[in-house]
Amino acid sequence: MFQPKPMSKLLIVASKQQLEPVITELYRMNIFHIDDFVEKGDEQWEGFKIGMPLKGADTTSSSLVKIRSIASAFGIGSDQLDDVAKAKVQALKQSIEKDLPVIADEVEQLLSQRSRLETSIKEFEQKIEALRPFTDAPFPMELLTGYDSISCIAGTVKSKPAISVSHEIWEKSQKSGLFITVAVRNEDLAAVERSLLDLQLQKVTIPAETGSASALIADYEQKIAGVHKEIEQISAKMAEIREKHHYFLMSSEELLTADVEQAEAPLRFATTDLAFAVVGWVPTEQVTKVYETLDRVCAGKVYTTELEIEDYNEGPPVEYNNPDFSHPTELFMDIYSRPKYTEVDPTLLMSIVYPIMFGLILGDVGYGLILLAMSFGLRSMVKGSEAGNQLMNVLRNCSISSIIFGVIFSEFLGFSLPWGPLWFSRHIPIGATAEGAHHASAIPQLLVVSIWIGILHITLGRIWGALNASRMEHGHHKSLKMFANIGWILVMWGIIVLIWSKFPILLMPDLTKMPELAGGLNVATIAGAVMLVVGLACIARENALDLMEVPTIISHVLSYTRLIAVGLSSVAIALVTNFIAIGLIINPQLANLTPVGVVLILVGVVVFLFGHALNTALGILGGGLHPLRLHYVEFFTKFYRGGGKKYNPFGMIRKLTEQN
Repeated sequence: MFQPKPMSKLLIVASKQQLEPVITELYRMNIFHIDDFVEKGDEQWEGFKIGMPLKGADTTSSSLVKIRSIASAFGIGSDQLDDVAKAKVQALKQSIEKDLPVIADEVEQLLSQRSRLETSIKEFEQKIEALRPFTDAPFPMELLTGYDSISCIAGTVKSKPAISVSHEIWEKSQKSGLFITVAVRNEDLAAVERSLLDLQLQKVTIPAETGSASALIADYEQKIAGVHKEIEQISAKMAEIREKHHYFLMSSEELLTADVEQAEAPLRFATTDLAFAVVGWVPTEQVTKVYETLDRVCAGKVYTTELEIEDYNEGPPVEYNNPDFSHPTELFMDIYSRPKYTEVDPTLLMSIVYPIMFGLILGDVGYGLILLAMSFGLRSMVKGSEAGNQLMNVLRNCSISSIIFGVIFSEFLGFSLPWGPLWFSRHIPIGATAEGAHHASAIPQLLVVSIWIGILHITLGRIWGALNASRMEHGHHKSLKMFANIGWILVMWGIIVLIWSKFPILLMPDLTKMPELAGGLNVATIAGAVMLVVGLACIARENALDLMEVPTIISHVLSYTRLIAVGLSSVAIALVTNFIAIGLIINPQLANLTPVGVVLILVGVVVFLFGHALNTALGILGGGLHPLRLHYVEFFTKFYRGGGKKYNPFGMIRKLTEQN
């Protein structure tokens, strides 16, 4: 449960005649994680080389590319299909040979037509933009071009130009400046351009068009509208094809993906002219199944044996071995790093502790119900995404925890429930809510509870650190690591016992009254000092520089007080929102209702909704990130290494196809 699934390393060897049936059966079983063969010149693999793809791989791959191209153009995926009957492989292969070329040609023609039309729209739009400055010009566009002795200049200047030579000019005021067209003799062109450049001329190209700019723009806009209609017709045809062939395309993609992966599998095998060999990993509980299945399929003409594992830390891939309710939390583990094969897997503990921490922060029935509704309502947006569904499941678990702690704290959107707190109260007297409060807050007690969580959490981390050292280290370094982790536990608890022996603290053992031995030191003080010294010695034995990190023990434990501090900020925001919206805006208007009062009541409702919506968002952020940080920084750093290789079996879980 706190370890990955046990894995066994298998070697499969057979003649080339058995290559295809072995690949087919391994793919169907979907439990064999292949270790890719790499030509390194190892003596044990002398004479072997990487295999070649099976016959027909190129054709199958080409068909798969076509289907994926069509699917991309249509924006479709297998996750959009629900509760459909699985297609028979043989019949589907015949349909692919017969129907896919026709569909691909039709879609390709439609896409080509749409691309051509979209290009023409861009060209028309560019022409419109070029003509737009000449709108309202009192002359047709052809008068600006085509002369032998006269040239025209068009562009924007900052102010009206003073041109001394003979010329014709048209001006138009724009936001960017003064748009002008100037016609001058060719011999005066250079001088006029220099004078216009002094006015920061931004020259534009004069379109070679015939007719007025306004009429031309209207004509191009009409053409664009016509092209848009053609595109709509093409889109309608594509939508019809998509609707008609969605299931066929997705089931064909699944089938061809499987065929391509199988056809290219020999690229991962070691082969000779007559035989092949493949090494991989199988869950130990499935080893017998592999033996029996391959022996049956190959009629005994295959050799399968279990190999000795030389390095458990680097060799086996890692597959989580957790109960169902812990699966969503595996998302957070993969974000950090998958555990190594031999180390403790904290997923199960995190799946329990993380929602509890979330509930301590956002312990409110109202917010919990909102988050629970979100966890179900947002599932359609992450449909087909495993990570998205895991995240929604985590949100669901956390929202349930929030509801439970909301009942315990007697909180509903900042209001008290009909009963008092079943544990400690987080009530904060704010404004009108301070009047007639029937329960007082127990903030000091809650802070001590959060410190206890930190002490126990970090202690468990150090215990697991010693356990990991015993599994993953070797020789003298193994004992050093183990004793160093024990030393950190002794130092932390030594400091705690010393504090208890001097100061009575709420909800913690009072050791101040223990019998004194000498010099005003009681038994607890001496015991704490001994634990501290022994712990420091164990730490220094591995690395003396680690002693510089001893002060972090206190900061790491106190870091857990954020579970209460962040939660209290959420409570305060809820109470302030209620006080402003109800106490200051709505209630005074209800005492003497007027038309203006009705408007103010609506304003109060908006303030109420906005305030609690903002607090919900902050609650998700604070309640989600702070427990994650406590695990990643304060907890995992005590024992966790990560870096495990993900178990990725050769095969697929078929959703749309099945063998005959």
